[in-house]
Amino acid sequence: MTATKKKSAGKSRKSPASSAAKKNRRSVEFLQKPTCTSCRNARAYMEKCGFDLRLRDIGKERLRSEEIENLIGDRDYRQFLNTRNELYRRNNMKENPPTRAQAVKMIAAEPNLIRRPIIIAGKKMILGFDQESIDEL
Repeated sequence: MTATKKKSAGKSRKSPASSAAKKNRRSVEFLQKPTCTSCRNARAYMEKCGFDLRLRDIGKERLRSEEIENLIGDRDYRQFLNTRNELYRRNNMKENPPTRAQAVKMIAAEPNLIRRPIIIAGKKMILGFDQESIDEL
């Protein structure tokens, strides 16, 4: 009987921890391009932290203009532009930014122009790999 009690006691210790870990897993939407270094680093970090990632490859499943508008919402649309993108640099968008409508249209046509990853957790959104912001989710 003693061995049985020890086994069940051992299981009861593990069981709450396992269920607590599952309850604490935060589910987030993760918009990415798998070839993007920032996306790979953010994904690895978030998986290590126990996040449940709902992945979307925006290179294959592109964002529609309506989705981009919804993502931007009331935020400054220029924050969504990837400053490392060739189109951004070639068109000198830092000095001559496009209008919001132009930016949305360009991002829909060229997914590399959007800053990534885009991490959506409820009403919170993170652009790029920002470890401090991820830790606050």
